[in-house]
Amino acid sequence: MGVIGGSYILLLVLLVAADALYMVREAASGGTSGWGWIVDNPMLDALRKPEIRHSVVLSLVSCTLSAALSLFVAVPIGYLLTRARWPGRTFVDVMLDIPIVLPPLIVGLSLLILFQFPPFTTRLGDCLPVPPAWAGQSLNRLVVYQVPAVVIAQFAVAAAFATRTMKAAFDQLNPRCEQVALALGCTRGQALRRVVLPELRPGLLTAVTIAWARSLGEFGPLLIFAGATRNKTEVLSTTVFLELSIGNLGAAVAVSLIMVLAAALVLVVTRVWGAREFSL
Repeated sequence: MGVIGGSYILLLVLLVAADALYMVREAASGGTSGWGWIVDNPMLDALRKPEIRHSVVLSLVSCTLSAALSLFVAVPIGYLLTRARWPGRTFVDVMLDIPIVLPPLIVGLSLLILFQFPPFTTRLGDCLPVPPAWAGQSLNRLVVYQVPAVVIAQFAVAAAFATRTMKAAFDQLNPRCEQVALALGCTRGQALRRVVLPELRPGLLTAVTIAWARSLGEFGPLLIFAGATRNKTEVLSTTVFLELSIGNLGAAVAVSLIMVLAAALVLVVTRVWGAREFSL
């Protein structure tokens, strides 16, 4: 069992090590020797490019917004799936798995098709009191291939993972404390806010972390629904694609390693914070 499991762990370590060694080799081939590759290396060269710095900032902002929206949706859905029996519950439970099992490219294509129908094609001035600059615009033109499309594409997939995590957290939580709070006069909302959610801190932290990391690695829906326009809708995952498309393998590897380090940092901080919350 150790050999079987260790072989996969070794593969993951080798994947990350290969990226790092590739950058060291590229720096050495460029004339940098000794410890100079730490200062003069493809990762820092990539971060000096304004378009990549823009993609880093947009990735951090969009992933954070997507994770927050995913948690906002995951908590009520996870609660309703575990604490209530209602018509259509099985249908909703099945639908939550569609973004997980479908190819991400299909999710992006479906979003693109969805925004070709009303009300997304209706002019905002015809149905809402909006500023004059937006009166002749539609949600289709304001969202598709624009920055909001990045958040929507990430949210469409990440929310499913966050919901599954929250459902598992609610399943493992003993409902007795909530039932006692209801018996003592709390409403369902008060019991959820004062009793259930404080006990679900590790689950909430895990859900938001998974949603953030999944948003960071999203590519297919972004490429179809938001595009990969430099200094506009470009995020780190699409930066790798753009750099590879022009033959800049060094920058693509550097950005890939940045994504690995960012995801690892978030996971480590979350695990440490979650363990501390759990011990408290």
